[in-house]
Amino acid sequence: MNRDERALGRRHLVTGLAALAATSACSGSGAPGSGASRAAPGYPQAQWVPASITNFTPADRPASHPVQMVIVHVTQETFPDTLMLFGRPGYRASAHYTLRSQDGYLAQCVQEHDVAWHAGNSTYNWRSIGVEHEGRVDEPHWFTDVLYERSAALTAAICHRYGIPIDRRHIIGHNEVPGADHIDPGPLWDWPRYMRLVAAAF
Repeated sequence: MNRDERALGRRHLVTGLAALAATSACSGSGAPGSGASRAAPGYPQAQWVPASITNFTPADRPASHPVQMVIVHVTQETFPDTLMLFGRPGYRASAHYTLRSQDGYLAQCVQEHDVAWHAGNSTYNWRSIGVEHEGRVDEPHWFTDVLYERSAALTAAICHRYGIPIDRRHIIGHNEVPGADHIDPGPLWDWPRYMRLVAAAF
């Protein structure tokens, strides 16, 4: 991606956030699959920054498919670039949530009843919530205390909502998805700490 494309994407994101602020007084959950809807996020602390409708599958979960796991990712991009890519038509990837490293600021990009394209495995996509974390797998400074804490609180809320057990069979990394060609969240992700925080927040 060249500098002009990145600049255009950032302008698009800022415009979208401004439009969201202008309509923040509106309520309602929006219709399933309405990626550009004014839906409230599934987690109250999240900012709604919708992915392009071309980057996820409209659905009616958990009525159509049970939500059985949370899949942890690391973006390998900055927070704003990740949101820009999810919003780009035809990018063909998205996650339900994305967290910023420095302060745990949280964006929701896909409604939980819809299917984000994050796992590289359609069966797992249909039965999971994808949570992205700003950072790079080989640079530990991205994995801040507040990132772990805010992410754990989010994962605990998701697990509570869908009855997902707090264990490593149901809270997994992208690298653990069958057929995945990604290594995130990588060997520097502190799984014991994260699981303790999720359990404490549940």
